[in-house]
Amino acid sequence: MTTLLDHTDARTADKTAPTTSPALRLRATMAAVRLGFTWMGTRKTLTPGQTARAAESFDAEGRFLSAAKKLLDTKHPAFRSVTAARGQIESYWRGVSLPFPEPGVRLVRQDYLDQFALRMADFRAELDDAVANLDRHFGELRAAAAGRLGSLYCEADYPDSLTGLFAVAWEFPNVEAPAYLLQLNAALYDEERARVAARFEEAVQLAEQAFLDEFGRLVAHLCERVSGAGDGGGPKVFRDSAVDNLADFFDRFRTLNVRSNDQLDALVAEAQRAVRGVDPQQLRDSEALRRRVASRLTDVRSALDGLLVDRPRRRILRPAAAAGGA
Repeated sequence: MTTLLDHTDARTADKTAPTTSPALRLRATMAAVRLGFTWMGTRKTLTPGQTARAAESFDAEGRFLSAAKKLLDTKHPAFRSVTAARGQIESYWRGVSLPFPEPGVRLVRQDYLDQFALRMADFRAELDDAVANLDRHFGELRAAAAGRLGSLYCEADYPDSLTGLFAVAWEFPNVEAPAYLLQLNAALYDEERARVAARFEEAVQLAEQAFLDEFGRLVAHLCERVSGAGDGGGPKVFRDSAVDNLADFFDRFRTLNVRSNDQLDALVAEAQRAVRGVDPQQLRDSEALRRRVASRLTDVRSALDGLLVDRPRRRILRPAAAAGGA
C-alpha cells in the first residue's frame, strides 16, 4: 500500500520538522478518501409561465416570485429508505475518518482501508437495494404526483427508471505534491509541497477542534442529566445513549487521535475513568454513583471550557479564497 507521503517527498521533506509532529503522523499513516453521491433532484423550478400564473393568486408580479414544484413524495417509505441508506453511509464515513481541508475529502487510517472498502461495498449494495425498491414504487409515486400537481405535472420531468440516479462512489485521491512536478519545475514542486504541508497542519487543527466540540457536547449533556433533580424531585431522565455515545467517542478518539493536544488527551482519559464500568441503569438506580460521576465530569467540563476559551484562534488562508478576494 502506497503511503500519502511518497518516497520523493520523504527524501525532500523539511529536515527541521520533527518526525513526530501530528501533521507528519497524519501524512504517514492516513489516506485521503473522497466520497460522492449521485442523487436525483426532487424539485424543479417552475417555468416563467407557471410562475406568472402562480403569482396571479397573490396579485404579485411573476418576475418578483420564484417557485418550484415537488416531483416526488419524499416521505414515502420507499424514498425514506433510500435517504436513510445515504445517511448511514455519511455517518459511517465521518465516524471512521478525520476532516481534511478539501471539499468531499476526509482522512482514513491506511491500515483500515481494506475494511473501509468492504464496508462501503456493503453500504452500496444496501443503497442499490433501496433504490430498486423505490423504482418498483415509481409508477405509484408519479401517479400520486400527477394528482397533487394538477396542471403543473409534466411527464417529461420524470425518467423512465430510477436505476443509476441514486448512487455512491468513493476514491483515494493523491493529496501530495506530484513527483513528476519535481522533474518539470523544482520551484513549483517546492511551492506545492509547502501547500500540502500547510493543508495537513490545518487538518490537525480541524481534527482537534472536531474532537473538542464533540467531547464538550457529550460531557456537558451527560453532566447535566446526572446532576441535581428533575421537575418531580427525582433523578433527571436520560437515555442510555447519553452514556453510550460518550463510550463511542472514547473508542473513536483512541483510534483517530493525532495527539496534537496533551490537555485534551488528559481530559478524555479523566472522563473515561469517571464512567468506566458504569452502566446507564446503575446511574438511574444509585444516587451516590450519580453524584460521583457528576462531580468528576463537572471538573472535566470546567477544564474543557477553559481549554476552549484559551485555545488560540488560528487564521487559515486558503489559496482559492486568498486569490479570489471574495
